Amino acid sequence: MDEFPAKVSTETSSQPTQSNSGFRGFSVGPVKMDVLFIRTIPGILMMVEIVLGLLVWALIAGTTYVNHAFGWVMFVSVTLWVITTCLFVVYLLSVPEKIQFVPWPIAMLIFNVIATVLYITAFITNAASVPTNWAPDYNNLAASAFFACLVMIAYCASSFFSFTVFRGQGSNAATNQATGSLPA
Repeated sequence: MDEFPAKVSTETSSQPTQSNSGFRGFSVGPVKMDVLFIRTIPGILMMVEIVLGLLVWALIAGTTYVNHAFGWVMFVSVTLWVITTCLFVVYLLSVPEKIQFVPWPIAMLIFNVIATVLYITAFITNAASVPTNWAPDYNNLAASAFFACLVMIAYCASSFFSFTVFRGQGSNAATNQATGSLPA
């Protein structure tokens, strides 16, 4: 009985597992939900773009517009609303951590710049097409132009923050200080 502690082996044969120390959400099977993403600036801007984009196309869809220019506004607002909603879900489920071969910072920068340009054209088209004679749907169309302007500003802000993420990718002051290298 005295020899028992000497014969105990503490070796294990299990494979090392990845650490989730940087993960900020909860996990159910292979799906990880990053709930703190909605507190980040990109997360907040995406939620603003989704809500305001929904208002833009809902206000126009609720009218009996005869001007075909609103078709362009509807196309831009609905298309970007769907894509932004999908990207929000992608980031909420931490897909960029799983699919690392996609250059996510540059993809988001390109998307946000294109969305900004499209919403500039949609806002100008919407604002220029609002009837000035107080037509029955004047309030809806004027409100959609206002919200299109707000969405345009939100996409512009997203473009700026996407650019800062893209420019800062790969190096920061802490990394440079820890490795002893100075930026060129």
